[in-house]
Amino acid sequence: MDYIELEIELDPIQPYGDILVAQLNEINFETFTFDKNLLKCYVQLDSFNKDQCLDIISSVSSQVKLQYFFKTIKQENWNAKWEKSFEPVQINSQCLIRADFHNSNSDIKHEIIITPKMSFGTGHHETTFLVINELFNINLKCMKVLDMGSGTGVLAIICSKLGADTVLGIDIDEWAYKNSIENSMLNNVENIEFVLGDVDKIGNKKFDVVIANINRNIILRDLHLYFKKLIKGGKLIISGFLEEDLKLVLNTAKNIGFQLINKKNKNKWLMFHLEK
Repeated sequence: MDYIELEIELDPIQPYGDILVAQLNEINFETFTFDKNLLKCYVQLDSFNKDQCLDIISSVSSQVKLQYFFKTIKQENWNAKWEKSFEPVQINSQCLIRADFHNSNSDIKHEIIITPKMSFGTGHHETTFLVINELFNINLKCMKVLDMGSGTGVLAIICSKLGADTVLGIDIDEWAYKNSIENSMLNNVENIEFVLGDVDKIGNKKFDVVIANINRNIILRDLHLYFKKLIKGGKLIISGFLEEDLKLVLNTAKNIGFQLINKKNKNKWLMFHLEK
């Protein structure tokens, strides 16, 4: 799938960069990177609404000097971009995520090998980092796990490595689906089923743990379904939303019946650990 790259040069970049991220996140932009005075934002071409995007840029441009450029990134170019910039990322003392062309580190208990293609989930983004770290605080042994928006499959693979009985990973993107299967083979895990589709692919299954590292709007839409698919006492780990969304997401979750167990943030991004 092709992507749109929106490059915005701001002077000064803060707090206006964070304002743009919060607003663009609401219109399906998935990934953001900061580099000095430059903000780069990425959205799938099929989900891109240029008029909405320009309205957001216009509202901020009245407050700060900025320049912006749009560029279409073809799938093959996106892959090359990942491979050129991909570096190993250490999540904690037990977990390292690397590509197969990086050297192994025998001091790390869990090395997860990810082919760095366009699928979301290499551990570099704050939300992936937060979710992975929290998974190490949960007893996953013999658990049934659902990973919604599985991307590269990295979260599903880590759950398998941490002792989960079965893992179901679902993603709407065909490239992500194929990439997740490839990555599970690289990591020699056999108890993960990856499925192409949306929440309708869950079927009648029940889970001990549900993970959803997607975006705010989809999480809000599907929170009631996650509640229904969890056993009593089951865990829900969600991320993909910003600090500004804390009250909205948390109040929605509590009204459905979830209890907050833990929350963490990293560079404005939030992770909630909830319990049914």
